[in-house]
Amino acid sequence: MRKKYGNQRAATTRTPAKSSRLVVLNKPYGVLTQFSDDQGRTTLADYVPIKDVYPAGRLDRDSEGLLLLTNDGRLQAQIAEPRYKTSKTYWAQVEGAATEQQLQQLRQGVLLKDGMTLPAEAELLGEPELWLRDPPIRYRASIPTSWISLTISEGKNRQVRRMTAAVGLPTLRLVRVRVGQWQLDGLQPGEWREVALS
Repeated sequence: MRKKYGNQRAATTRTPAKSSRLVVLNKPYGVLTQFSDDQGRTTLADYVPIKDVYPAGRLDRDSEGLLLLTNDGRLQAQIAEPRYKTSKTYWAQVEGAATEQQLQQLRQGVLLKDGMTLPAEAELLGEPELWLRDPPIRYRASIPTSWISLTISEGKNRQVRRMTAAVGLPTLRLVRVRVGQWQLDGLQPGEWREVALS
C-alpha cells in the first residue's frame, strides 16, 4: 500500500512539460541582440515582453531584420549552430555599382582572415521596398549604391559585411529577410509575432 501511495504522490508533483515557443522579430537598427545591457543601450527587452526566450543566432547592432527567439534549446542549436548549415538571406545595400564579376566572386566563396567562406547565392536586386532606417545611411552624390541579395549557410562573425568588402563593395545597410523557413512577412521594425511549431 505504501508503495502505491508514493507513486501517486510523485505523479501529482511532476512539473508539466514546457511547450516550445518561437518568436519572429524584426530587429531595428541599433538594438543589441540580448535582453540586458549595463551601458543602458537599447536591447530586445525594449521590444519583446515574453520571458524565457533567447536569440537563436546573432544579428549585429548595426544590422536590421529577422531575428528568431526561442525557449527550445534543440531548435536554437538547429538555427544557430554552423554544423546545421541553416541558410540565411540578407539584402545588402553596398557602396558602388555591383558587377557580375563581383557577384561571381561571392558565389564561389571569398577568402577572409579566418578562412574561405562557403559558396553563397548572390544576385543583384532592384531597390527593395523597405522601411526608412533611423539614422539613414550616409549619402554621397558622387558614389552610386546598389542592392545585393546574399544567401549564406554559415555564421562567421560579421560575415556578409566582410564578404562584400572583400570584393570591393562595402556594405552601407544590411537587412536579414530570411532564416531557414522563416521570413519577415511584412513585420515592421520592432514588431514581432509568435509562430506555431509543429
